[in-house]
Amino acid sequence: MILLQHGDRKVVKMNASLDNPKSEFITLSDSYEGQKFNSPNDGFLDKEGNLYFTDPPYGLPLKQDDPNKELDFQGVYCLLNSGKLVLLDKFTKPNGIGQSPDGSTLYVAVSDPSHAVWYQYDIVKPGKVTNKRIFYDVTPLIGKEGQQGLPDGLKINSKGYLFATGPGGIWIFNSSAKAIARIHTGQLTSNCAFSNDGKRLFMTADDYILAVDLL
Repeated sequence: MILLQHGDRKVVKMNASLDNPKSEFITLSDSYEGQKFNSPNDGFLDKEGNLYFTDPPYGLPLKQDDPNKELDFQGVYCLLNSGKLVLLDKFTKPNGIGQSPDGSTLYVAVSDPSHAVWYQYDIVKPGKVTNKRIFYDVTPLIGKEGQQGLPDGLKINSKGYLFATGPGGIWIFNSSAKAIARIHTGQLTSNCAFSNDGKRLFMTADDYILAVDLL
C-alpha cells in the first residue's frame, strides 16, 4: 500500500501486506530539491506504477503561512517507478488528481476559493504533460447557498466519466467537459471512490460516508 502521509509530509509504502498491516513504512519521497514537501494529499498510480500526486499546504497548522513550510509553492508531481521525482506544475491549492482510462489525459482539481477549477493536460509520457487548459470553472458558485465545498478528490470511471467533488457534492462530467449530472450531498464532500465492479460510488463528506448505486 502506498500512502500520502499528510502530517508526516512524506510519500511512503507500508512495509507489510494488507492482510497483516503494520505501522512500518518505507519512505519513497519526502522532498523536492532538498526542501520538504508541504503535505502530500491526493494521488494515483498509473498502469506502469508511476505515482502522480498533489502537495497542498493543508496538513501544515498555519497552511501557507506556516513557519515550517520549506517550499515556496504547492506542486503537482510524478514519482516515476525509477524513483525519480518530476515537478509537473505549480498551483495555489492543488488537490484531487486523476487520469483518463486510456492514460492520455491528466486532471487536477484546484481548491482555491478565488480560482475553483479543474484543469486537464495531455500526458506525453510518464512525468511529462503539455497543453494545460481549464476543464471546468466553478468559481462563481463558491459561497452560494447549497454550494458548500470546493474542487477536491476525483475519480474517472472506465467509460471516461469524471466524478469530482465540488460545490454541493459530486459533479459528473463527460470527456468533453460537459456537466451531465450532480449528486447533492448537503455536506462538504472531500473524496469519492468506485467499488471494484464500478457499479457503486462511495463518497466521504463532513459527517458521513455515503454510497450510491450507479446505472
